[in-house]
Amino acid sequence: MLFLMLFLNVKIGIKIPAIIIIYLLRFNLKFGLSFKNSRLPLFYLLIMFIPFINLLISKGYSNTDYLIVFFMGIGFWLLSLLAIHQVKLSVENNDTEIIHRTILVFFILNALVSFINIGAIMWVTHTFNPYRYQGESQKYFIGTGDFIKGLTFDNSLTNAVLNAVGVIYFTVRKNAVMTLICMTVLLLTGSNFFNIAVIVILALLFIFRSTKNQKSLIIICLMLLVVFMGKVSPQNDVYFVKTLHNFFIPPNPQPKQPAVVTRCSNIPTIEDSRRNTAFKYLDSSKRSQIIAIPKQTALLAKMPQTGQGRIFIDTPDINAPQYQSSSDTTAEQRLLISFIGNHRSNLPLSAQKNIKPGLSGKVISAIQTILFFKQHPAKAIIGDGIGNFSSKLAFRATGFGFAGGFPSKHTYISTDFLTNHLDIYLNFFSRTSGLHSFANNPNFVYDQLLAEYGLAGLLVFVIFYLGFFARHIKTLTYGLPLLLLLMMIFFTDYWFEQLSVVVFFELLLLLNIKETTNPLIVYGS
Repeated sequence: MLFLMLFLNVKIGIKIPAIIIIYLLRFNLKFGLSFKNSRLPLFYLLIMFIPFINLLISKGYSNTDYLIVFFMGIGFWLLSLLAIHQVKLSVENNDTEIIHRTILVFFILNALVSFINIGAIMWVTHTFNPYRYQGESQKYFIGTGDFIKGLTFDNSLTNAVLNAVGVIYFTVRKNAVMTLICMTVLLLTGSNFFNIAVIVILALLFIFRSTKNQKSLIIICLMLLVVFMGKVSPQNDVYFVKTLHNFFIPPNPQPKQPAVVTRCSNIPTIEDSRRNTAFKYLDSSKRSQIIAIPKQTALLAKMPQTGQGRIFIDTPDINAPQYQSSSDTTAEQRLLISFIGNHRSNLPLSAQKNIKPGLSGKVISAIQTILFFKQHPAKAIIGDGIGNFSSKLAFRATGFGFAGGFPSKHTYISTDFLTNHLDIYLNFFSRTSGLHSFANNPNFVYDQLLAEYGLAGLLVFVIFYLGFFARHIKTLTYGLPLLLLLMMIFFTDYWFEQLSVVVFFELLLLLNIKETTNPLIVYGS
């Protein structure tokens, strides 16, 4: 429990001590890696081997700044290997019910922190539903879910992933209360992608693997989603539909219509409209003088009234500046704009004055990767090199501070990264906040593996990571839908480098494998 709480924390300065502490308490380096019946996914070892080949071929070792980036990247993979080894030891050396109770406590604590998050927002905004609160320049409103960070104190996307896991895990295990709690927290995070992902997986469970009680629970989860999208946060519904429409289909600007010179007989002119409005005003004023105003009670007399004696409720003017999205440029945006100004010649997208309607950032990033390999086919096998094209590490090395700290004297930006994925990020995130969505962020695991590790890296991932768990596909219970969810979340961010939710998935998958197969050999016991 302590390891989960520390390792899933957003700060790398807490993750590393978590690894050190658990190895001091339970020292064991017998990983049991092999090509046949490997105890752990061999993926973690092989994915560290590919960059070394690339380093020698490209002679990247001659650049001191890049060497720092390179070994930081290797360090992330090493931490992932060390983490899954300890998770595997916990599964091997503990009774399954003890681990299930630990997972239960983790989700309860995460839900409590999440409810405290939303409670604090309600206290600050003085409203029961901050998802409709437009004050403070719409600081909350549709973005309220961004502040629901949970126990990890990471971004709301991490909290959404964990609760998506919880919904599926507790549904299969027939824990109705925890299923509804996790579904509620998932909805509070406002993550449309994971809402839909969970509903899709629950629908598959409903059709293929569920009892009557589980079907009822799945229907309740669907009803909760409908109520939230329709009543609690209806603007999220509109935003999701618009985002989904523009994700793959670029909006086509409408051609200008020629001016109509002749007047249609059934369409009033501006003068006709003004005259009609004046007549209605005069008629209503005359009628108001004829109607006698009844005697007011003491209570009604104190209520605000119009000039004609009608009672009205004074409400805030939502057209006032404080109820509109702030148009001020943030410090982060100013940093990006300054960077664009200094590198315009290398930024074909972000250097443009106005953004042009088109595909989402994620789709553009995939296209960029494919085009890059068409131009450099020799790099298609082992990729462009760690931190050179598409990774959280590549963003961290820029020194912007958005993906974690990096030594300012050794910042590193590859030309391939600058002119491709960094250009996408700058293009969307240096502009209005309406463009700052995960759909416009170039981050996703499959692109990272292909771009920086080549076809070899993607193949190693499919065979030695997904294949490691998929070989138990016939016996997995909650593990099977969780594996499907894991494959879906890899489209949203660089999750291996996050050093967070992947470890949680691995814990549940390894636990489910132990429950549904014969116990494996316990290394180091």
